[in-house]
Amino acid sequence: MARGDGRLSHDLLPGEKGPQDACGVFGVWAPGEDVAKLAYYGLYALQHRGQESAGIATSDGRSILVYKDMGLVSQVFDERSLGSLKGHVAVGHCRYSTTGGSTWENAQPTLGGHEQSTVALTHNGNLINSAELRDLVEARRRDGYGAEGGELRRGNTTDTALVTALLSDDPDRSLEAAALDVLPRLRGAFCFVFMDEHTLYAARDPQGIRPLVLGRLERGWVVASETAALDIVGASLIREVEPGELIAIDEDGLRSQRFAEPARKGCVFEYVYLARPDTTINGRGVHESRVEMGRTLAREHPVEADMVMPTPESGTPAAIGYAQESGIPYGQGLVKNSYVGRTFIAPSQTIRQLGIRLKLNPLREVIKGKRLVVVDDSIVRGNTQRALVRMLREAGAAEVHVRISSPPVRWPCFYGIDFATRAELIATGIGVEEVCTSIGADSLGYISEEGMIAATEQARDQLCTACFTGVYPVELPDESRLGKNLFETLPLDVEGVATGVAGGAADALTRP
Repeated sequence: MARGDGRLSHDLLPGEKGPQDACGVFGVWAPGEDVAKLAYYGLYALQHRGQESAGIATSDGRSILVYKDMGLVSQVFDERSLGSLKGHVAVGHCRYSTTGGSTWENAQPTLGGHEQSTVALTHNGNLINSAELRDLVEARRRDGYGAEGGELRRGNTTDTALVTALLSDDPDRSLEAAALDVLPRLRGAFCFVFMDEHTLYAARDPQGIRPLVLGRLERGWVVASETAALDIVGASLIREVEPGELIAIDEDGLRSQRFAEPARKGCVFEYVYLARPDTTINGRGVHESRVEMGRTLAREHPVEADMVMPTPESGTPAAIGYAQESGIPYGQGLVKNSYVGRTFIAPSQTIRQLGIRLKLNPLREVIKGKRLVVVDDSIVRGNTQRALVRMLREAGAAEVHVRISSPPVRWPCFYGIDFATRAELIATGIGVEEVCTSIGADSLGYISEEGMIAATEQARDQLCTACFTGVYPVELPDESRLGKNLFETLPLDVEGVATGVAGGAADALTRP
């Protein structure tokens, strides 16, 4: 599917599924500003992180209103819907589903609350102890807490809804107190941006697996998944939200509390592929990291060739670096159809057989007779690369040498990226030569783990490389208590729970 920053995801082939992005979260506290439009543009900048659904919640100090639906940010919102979202504080979300299916019921922000206050919560990441949290929600309900059920009763099957329920099940404690109790119980990756009627909150897991940054407006504050979202709304970067930190912003200013000791393990795949190239993560520009990965690839896997070309557009920065280091001219051998985006119309069988040409077409006069170095960021199943190599040969390429700016992906991610299962990953159980033969290339070279890490300028012991190494920084539970559709197969027991939530939340959920 097309990504919101114009890049092309690995879903090049109709029906071919590659690594799907984590979600995008955005929050703003800015009295006197049009916070709904700020959230809209912030989400627009984060569209690459999730294209399944989008939503915004705002508060005018008395009640919270949520507007959300399936589709891209630009499809969900218009002037009318944004105009109905009034207030001084807003949170927004664009979703790719990691726990819970891609349904309207699972779109975010999620709502919870009681007569005293309402909470609207957005989440980027994926919790690995959702089954344990589900058990906790059930136990607290039996003890008389959270008897109104909220979104769980409406059919929401996400880890986000569980957290929302736990944050809002006790009218005798404040949202801030509830957060300081609940957050230390969570395991896995989470960046939460949430709000009640008056205050904006942000929290990041102790490992800091997913990025989250804090920015300053002239009349307020912004929190967002990436610095690119700060840029688009005119906010200046202040700092990252620290791992294990809870931030609260209200009329008294900003305050910070630590709910867990930090043990940083930032996702290295953010640098490889997930984040926008114009984003900075932990002080390192993503574009420059990718260019350096390309330079490293050229040193580690040189080849005699006539042209270096990217797989548009995810391979472009690394291809530039490879060309710079190798001295081989850089060129564009493929034309991308910029208007092939997220489509709800399945390709016909004839178009499906053409496969990759729906999105990419070769420049025959550029390719013909050339020895090509084709640079991409990763290989997952291998189907897209196989089709690409075949297409380049049909266009007259003399040789096709594939270079990949990440090591072989051999393990699934449980922290917010939906890779293929281990059995579907092409690199599982076979070596580089076999992968090369499978995709039909003349040669194949992956960057080394050491080279990739060095390009990020991050300390090795502060990065998560689980998808390449199988070493998971947060211990995983039993396999039976993991999985995207965990609560579709193990439904939450909410019998007898009322459908709505009282107070502001009863009328807050609006379906377009």
